[in-house]
Amino acid sequence: MNHFHEDLQAIYEEMVGWRRYLHQHPELSYHEYQTAEFVAKHLLSWDIEVRTGVGGNGVVGLLRGAGEGPTVALRADMDALPIQDEKNCDYTSTKSGIMHACGHDAHTSTLLGIAKVASMHRTELRGNLVFLFQHAEEISPGGADSMIQDGALDGVDAVFGVHLWTPFPVGHVYTRSGAFMAAPDEFTIRVQGKGGHGGLPHQTIDSVYVASQLVVNLQSIVSRQVDPVEPCVVSVGSFHGGTSFNVIAETSVLNGTVRTFNPELRQEVQTRMERIVQATCDMSQATYELEYKLGYPTVINDENEATRFFRVAASLFGEEAVHESPLIMAGEDFSYYLQKKPGCFMFVGAGNVESGIVYPHHHPKFDIDERSMLNAANLLLSMALDYMA
Repeated sequence: MNHFHEDLQAIYEEMVGWRRYLHQHPELSYHEYQTAEFVAKHLLSWDIEVRTGVGGNGVVGLLRGAGEGPTVALRADMDALPIQDEKNCDYTSTKSGIMHACGHDAHTSTLLGIAKVASMHRTELRGNLVFLFQHAEEISPGGADSMIQDGALDGVDAVFGVHLWTPFPVGHVYTRSGAFMAAPDEFTIRVQGKGGHGGLPHQTIDSVYVASQLVVNLQSIVSRQVDPVEPCVVSVGSFHGGTSFNVIAETSVLNGTVRTFNPELRQEVQTRMERIVQATCDMSQATYELEYKLGYPTVINDENEATRFFRVAASLFGEEAVHESPLIMAGEDFSYYLQKKPGCFMFVGAGNVESGIVYPHHHPKFDIDERSMLNAANLLLSMALDYMA
């Protein structure tokens, strides 16, 4: 296996070049046309079977080994975010208001590196490798489910994926068995009151006042209605109401997210939210519309494959660099793959305080320590080869 790692090291600069090119040319979810073309072109150049337009803009590559064995899928996501790049570097995004602020450019480049090296050693492979380049991870319903429906996992025995993660330091890797990442749901509450003059509030139904009470009351779900040992988040992320300082707003809109791991609690939170919204609006004679959108399922790692991670990662990086991850309240549609096949989703540290790589994901100054790509490539390929063995 050492020569695989040596070859990944040899093409590391090429991987960095791919990542920086993609960082300069980001594409939003469901619009990854040039990125998909970029990926397909490289896979074809390495004599890998390619299928494009999978479930949308997905690309699937198939590398057949010389010997009989299992088929292992490795996944990378390709989409960017509607954020203005504020970094000062020579690979800043060239597209106004769009940037790779979550590391998907590096995920794509990492998997391309694995594909290239694996293609160089296809005669040594006992089994097959499937490369899943997925579109639209950032926006529900996401690209994973549609790719699965279009046959992306057909014939696959196991599936692995990584996420480069700047809150964790470069050189360290993390995962956990069982529930790992939360189910991210979204809600929108439209409060309908009665507008009027700011100096005559008694003649109105103030939607801003009612919505403000909702922001406070919704916090009681986590603080007073959920078992304190159950992970749960209810956050109002945006509040829109009013047009002028002297006008009582007729309508106000709240938008937020709920994060849970327990499926029963997930349903319970939705029920309790409906009850709180109705009671709060009734108090002021306001009406409402509550739209509650279920997001991705919880990411649940297979116990055996998580055990494989701790063994394989320790041999690669040393036991001191391998950690059981805390629960992560972010969501991931990798969960759909894990509902169909055994596998493991893993975090690879990509932060570096000394280099100023400290900004969180989805931040305008987000960047990664690019050495994390080599760590991720070694980890993913090693997991696949170990499974095949």
